[in-house]
Amino acid sequence: MRIATWNINSVRLRLPLALRLLDELRPEILCFQETKTPDEFFPDEAFADHGYTHTHIHGMKGYNGVAIVSRIPLEAREIRHSCEKEDCRHIAATAPDGTEIHCVYVPAGGDIPDPEVNDKFAHKLRFLDELSDWWRGARSADRPMVLVGDLNIAPLETDVWSHKQLLDVVSHTPIEVEKMAYMQASIDWVDAVRRFVPPERKLYTWWSYRNRDWRASDRGRRLDHIWVTPALTGRLAAAGVVKDARDWPSPSDHVPVWIDLS
Repeated sequence: MRIATWNINSVRLRLPLALRLLDELRPEILCFQETKTPDEFFPDEAFADHGYTHTHIHGMKGYNGVAIVSRIPLEAREIRHSCEKEDCRHIAATAPDGTEIHCVYVPAGGDIPDPEVNDKFAHKLRFLDELSDWWRGARSADRPMVLVGDLNIAPLETDVWSHKQLLDVVSHTPIEVEKMAYMQASIDWVDAVRRFVPPERKLYTWWSYRNRDWRASDRGRRLDHIWVTPALTGRLAAAGVVKDARDWPSPSDHVPVWIDLS
């Protein structure tokens, strides 16, 4: 079972790219973040025409939004809210083999890494805390689960182009990395992609639109992640990042990430 995730930065605007990815990667399940469309305008028919007849969507106009499209049935659909907001950041569904898939979009956090003066950063930290506590209280490590999404944090030094220069930049600050580690430890989540790409190797999934030649500068960050619970570690067969998608016409600033479960 191949599971992929992509912050597509508007599913309607970049629908041709989404369909291209389905044709080239052929995942059983593809999860999106930042769909930026209300549910009634989600392009269900286009995905169904490509064989992805099962969907679970939760979107809003212009911002956020998460979705799961699948070639295999989805069961036990769930929508979760955090921080007293209904801002379309977390959905879950269960595959026929019992694997529970969580599609999550963590708040970006704004530009100033100080929760006292930046409400967006405070929201991000609270979101991470609430999600960590929810995992501990509602789920367990022996449950087969996959967490995918734009978690908006690059935790390792090799997940950013310059560890020293980005220590005070939102997405790589020590407090964010600490919160992410706390969430990962909540039920012993395993960083699936880093099982195949050693931690000492640079790995990015996002490059700013401000870089005119993103390949030449290569100032990226790994913001998009796939984690699995220990119950699925033995089934991990492969993982990868579709880096070339950053060169597709009118691309997202993120690229897709995928894993294979045997």
